[in-house]
Amino acid sequence: MQTSTQRMFKIGIAVFPGSNCERDIHHVLNNILNLRANYIWHTKDKITGYDAMIIPGGFSYGDRLRAGIIAANSPIINEVKRMAKDGLPILGICNGFQILIESCLLPGALMMNNSLSFVCRRTTIEVLNNKTPFTNNFQKNQKIQIPIAHGEGRYVADNQLLKDLKKNNQIVLRYFKDDPNGSYDLIAGICNEEGNVMGMMPHPERASETLLSANRSSDNAINIFRSLISYFDCREPSLSTKKAIVKY
Repeated sequence: MQTSTQRMFKIGIAVFPGSNCERDIHHVLNNILNLRANYIWHTKDKITGYDAMIIPGGFSYGDRLRAGIIAANSPIINEVKRMAKDGLPILGICNGFQILIESCLLPGALMMNNSLSFVCRRTTIEVLNNKTPFTNNFQKNQKIQIPIAHGEGRYVADNQLLKDLKKNNQIVLRYFKDDPNGSYDLIAGICNEEGNVMGMMPHPERASETLLSANRSSDNAINIFRSLISYFDCREPSLSTKKAIVKY
């Protein structure tokens, strides 16, 4: 049964030339979770009425120059930055994470995997911060089996930034007993200091149904999206018109 909040809030899914995971996310949000989610083309320079934004994976602009850099200069990103400043939840998945990094909405950099090869397989990640709009449905240190598919997923940062990320609880997800790409400190996902903007390399939309889960008995990756429902259930409606940062 839908809650009143589920019926009211609306999620945007940014789409760029080369995006290829937007339909997966649209399916999960609309058909599995019964939410309202719409595609938004990257040339859109005015966005109103949306309470959250998800930037999906893929190869925006064919990863020309470097992954995410061209998309980071698309008109829609100015609106994403405004939404982020207003405290609305923003999630970037894989290429979406790269776009958030290149947009300076998240710190650090994402480089070529240390294997110099595209990695496409399952892994296990650990939830280090369960106080964000996208992780509040998890227990701290809970493990998630989840797919990865990336060639430039190695998260790098200098020593001071790593210290700051740890101090501010910005390391949200970490690879558990696995090192698929050489990321510093095994980082799989981070958030901004306020906690409303989050980027992650793994693909929760590809493990949000039991049929697609690793052992066909668990689909807990969908809690990335269910956490957003819980977040909004605790908020007042019309979030797109006011600050919405929450500290759980």
